[in-house]
Amino acid sequence: MAGNRNVRNLEHLEHSASTSRVLNLRAIARLKGGAADYKSQPMFENATLNASIIVKHRLRADEFDQFATPRGGATKILIPIETNDLRLGARYVFIGQRHFNKALFDAFGIAPGDGSRDLRVLELLDETPTLDPFLLREQLRRHGVEPARCYFDLSPGDTQRMFDFAQREIEPLVRMSVGAGDASFVKASRLTRVILANSSDAALEPLRRTMQLDPQQFQEGVFCWKAFLYYKWQLADLLPRVGPVLKQIETIRPRGPQDDETKIYLSGARLGLRRSLLDACRQVKGTLEIYDRAYARLTQNSDPGEFRDFLLHAPQLFNALGERLGAVEHIVSFWRYRFPGAKLPVISPDELSDLFMDFEGSLGFEAVGADYSAQAAGALAV
Repeated sequence: MAGNRNVRNLEHLEHSASTSRVLNLRAIARLKGGAADYKSQPMFENATLNASIIVKHRLRADEFDQFATPRGGATKILIPIETNDLRLGARYVFIGQRHFNKALFDAFGIAPGDGSRDLRVLELLDETPTLDPFLLREQLRRHGVEPARCYFDLSPGDTQRMFDFAQREIEPLVRMSVGAGDASFVKASRLTRVILANSSDAALEPLRRTMQLDPQQFQEGVFCWKAFLYYKWQLADLLPRVGPVLKQIETIRPRGPQDDETKIYLSGARLGLRRSLLDACRQVKGTLEIYDRAYARLTQNSDPGEFRDFLLHAPQLFNALGERLGAVEHIVSFWRYRFPGAKLPVISPDELSDLFMDFEGSLGFEAVGADYSAQAAGALAV
C-alpha cells in the first residue's frame, strides 16, 4: 500500500467535498456507528474498510503508471493515519491498481478468496461513474447489496450549498398548508432541514397522512424527494458553467505536429462532445420536468396522488439522472481543473485527444465523435 502523509486538505475534503465525489465512511461511522441498522447492514464487512474515505480521484501524471491500462481517473480508498486527527494525512489504495490484491491485504487484511462481498462492492464503486448516493444505492441494489440508509446521505458541504435552493422548492408546499408570510418561511426552513437530514420528524407526519403512505413507504418517498431536490440543484449549478466550457472546447487548438487522422478525430470530437453534452443536459431537464409536474399537482391543485405515485417509482430514474449529471459534472470540473484561467494554455495534439477520449468515455458514448469524424473528414477533403 502506498503511503501518503501529504494528503492535501483532508479535513476540508471531509466537510466540504461534493457528495458525488466523496463517500465518507469515517464520518458515517462516527455519527451512526451505534445504530442497529448500521451494525446489521454495513457497506463493508471489514471494519477498517468501513471507516475509510472513498474518493473519485483525477489521476496526476505521476500516478498513471500505477495502472496497467491508461485511465484518467480512479477510485481512491483513504485510510486516515490517525482516526481522530485528519491533519496527519492518510494512506491510500487505488481500486484496481497494480498489485491491488497485495495492497488490499496490507491495508485491510483481505486476502484473495476472502471478503468476496467487500471486493465486489469495491468493484461496483469503481464501475459507478459517480458516488452520487441515489445512483449508488440503485447500483448496489441491482447487485443484491443493500447497506443501511445512513450510507446514502448528502455530504455536509452539499447540504449547506443546496439549502437555500431546496427551501425555495419546498415553500410552495408550506404556503399551501399555512399561507404566505413569515410563518411559511420559518416552517419551510425547518422542513428543508428535516428532509435534507433524512430524519423522521413529527413535522412531516401531516404530509405522510396527506399522501396516504405507510411509515416505510413515506421514508422511502422522502429519500426520493431529496434525490430530486439534489438533482435539480445540481443541474441549476452546472448549467451556467457548461456554455463557457463548450466554447473553449470548440476554440482550443493544440500546438505541435499532427497527422490527418488526429485532425479528423479532434474536429469530429468537438462536434460530438457539444451535441452529447447538450443532449445530456436536455434529457436531465426533461426528466426533472416530470417531477415538477407531479409536485405542481400537489402544491397547486392539492392533489397528492400523482406526486405520491411519482416518488414511489422515482428510483427507476436515478440511474439515468445520476450518470448523465455525473458525466456533465466530470467534464466541466475537470476542464476547469485542467484549464483554470480564461486564457487556454499550450496543449499537444496527443494530450487534447486523450482529454476528449476521456470525456467521450464519461458520457458513455463509445463513438461519440465517430459520426462527426466522418463529417470532419469530408470537410477537410473539400
